[in-house]
Amino acid sequence: MADKDTILRKLKSLGNPDSVEGMARYGINPKKTYGVSIPNLRRIAGDIGKDHLLARQLWESGIHEARILASMIDDPGKVTEKQMEQWVRDFDSWDVCDECCMNLFEDTPFAYSKCFEWSSRSEEFVKRASFVLMARLAVSDKKADDGQFLRFLPLIRREASDERNFVKKAVNWALRQIGKRNLRLHRQAIKVGKEIQRLPSKCAQWIASDALRELTNKKILQRLRPS
Repeated sequence: MADKDTILRKLKSLGNPDSVEGMARYGINPKKTYGVSIPNLRRIAGDIGKDHLLARQLWESGIHEARILASMIDDPGKVTEKQMEQWVRDFDSWDVCDECCMNLFEDTPFAYSKCFEWSSRSEEFVKRASFVLMARLAVSDKKADDGQFLRFLPLIRREASDERNFVKKAVNWALRQIGKRNLRLHRQAIKVGKEIQRLPSKCAQWIASDALRELTNKKILQRLRPS
């Protein structure tokens, strides 16, 4: 059975200081960061399997890679709403935010409600988590009905003027992924994109222009249209 201290030593041994410098250039917080690659983290996670208690311990270490690993090995069925709130407040980097949402949060029973709750929060990475979850659910939740994603579109429009880099990119991501889910949602995403484009905000105009450019791509339209 793996233990926290053994895992932390393993992570440190795999660290690369040059990678930390490169990560910092891409907006990743270098504090308590070893520079371990995602493929290495996935291999370690595969060896460990699901371990809710170890995940909590690794998260509490505050080590950047340990937190990403925690999101990979935690059991979404055991994650509580309280835990999600604790972890999201700790987000200090876009990659921890995104990995946690993709590896864990999107599979919890609270994913949809957190999209709404976190979209109104002021913290940059909490708000980002809201829209990353929207984007991920649009891709991964094959059984969800269109209504669940239509309810996200007003939130996307509302927050499209947030000029913070990591928020605006996530808002853009959510709009694009919802619009690529099916033809009905595509039409609604195009409509909202055009509304956003008219907002008196350079940030909103960038979000809209970038999303509309992808959503009007011929390959996307061919994939969505029934054969």
